[in-house]
Amino acid sequence: MIRRCQDVEFGTVWAIINDSAQAYKGVIPEDCWTDPYMSQDKLQDEISQGVQFWGYEEANKLVAVMGTQSLQGITLIRHAYVSTARRNCGIGGQMLAFLQGTIDQPLLIGTWADAVWAIDFYKKYGFQQVSKQEKNRLLKQYWTISDRQIETSVVLADKKWRNSAPVKRSQAGA
Repeated sequence: MIRRCQDVEFGTVWAIINDSAQAYKGVIPEDCWTDPYMSQDKLQDEISQGVQFWGYEEANKLVAVMGTQSLQGITLIRHAYVSTARRNCGIGGQMLAFLQGTIDQPLLIGTWADAVWAIDFYKKYGFQQVSKQEKNRLLKQYWTISDRQIETSVVLADKKWRNSAPVKRSQAGA
């Protein structure tokens, strides 16, 4: 079952993120890695800024989460994590398809450029990588991340965003 996560599940959401993020260790630049990958304070800050977490529940246990954030007429998929024990079972795809069917706004996803498996996963669901120039603009407009993370990341856009991109660019003054 896919559902919105509840406030009381904060610890479980945090644990899933940090368990799953171990896949990035040694893949993303060493100077961008932290342990834990996401602190509780950072997670709370993102929730305070409007990131809503959706969870995949299996046998009454949360095993995967995706965070979304609606900003300026688009929705960002900010986090997508499946617990290590349940990875490669189709859960991430079910969650992404659910969100694509639920969210009317164009979707953007940022991820690490060297996380080829993540990029391939999103492409399988119709997302396409934007140009380097567009990536830089989007990451500065919609995300609050370091210049180093901008340099080492990519942005993928869904069909709705690609169809509306000229309008989005003109509204942003680009």
